[in-house]
Amino acid sequence: MTDALVRISKLLAARGVCSRREADYYLEQGLVRVDGRPAVLGERAAPDARITLEPGARARQERRVTILMNKPLGYVSGQPEKGYQSAHVLLTPEAYAGPAPPPRVPQGLAIAGRLDIDSQGLLVLTEDGRVARLLIGGNAIEKEYHVRVGAPIDDAALEALRGPLALDGRPLRPARVERLGADSLAMTLTEGRKRQIRRMLKQVGHDVRALKRVRIGRIRLGGLKPGQWRVLAPGERF
Repeated sequence: MTDALVRISKLLAARGVCSRREADYYLEQGLVRVDGRPAVLGERAAPDARITLEPGARARQERRVTILMNKPLGYVSGQPEKGYQSAHVLLTPEAYAGPAPPPRVPQGLAIAGRLDIDSQGLLVLTEDGRVARLLIGGNAIEKEYHVRVGAPIDDAALEALRGPLALDGRPLRPARVERLGADSLAMTLTEGRKRQIRRMLKQVGHDVRALKRVRIGRIRLGGLKPGQWRVLAPGERF
């Protein structure tokens, strides 16, 4: 039935092949096949159709750059705010921590998972729609944070943080919470509500003094110093 057909660009995005905008570009260029035949922009297909990209589209995808940064305190993740600079200004050759020479820094890099101005650690900037969708598209990708609070944390608070908790009337997914020290924790989440960790800790009577993201999926902050950045290597996967 026609009603069951779905736009090809939507199918490609849902499968994590590329973003819908990228899919439209590939369709315009004749770089998409459906069940072995060329597809066109605006075309619809069955949800289980075999959709493939031509070599030219795959090569274009492989050139998409994803950058890993150790965002310092005092920088915003997105657009500059009054009195504060965006983390994008740190993408200089001097701050590059990978093998020489520094690569190109594309325009229009998207933030795939924000960090508050008063938080630091692993920040992902990408021009790859697949990466952006994976990290911010509602997928249960683990994000690990190291958190220090203003007072020792007792066992009751520790158990409460593991759930169930709710924010804004909506339940949170269970969190993995481990003690690092008397006043510090490792917290692993699979979602990213606004200022989630700070609000979770507030619910159990603690104020956050320091918050650092140290891992997203399989990618760790590693040896990047505050303000440094590198490019995601071809073999690395979140």
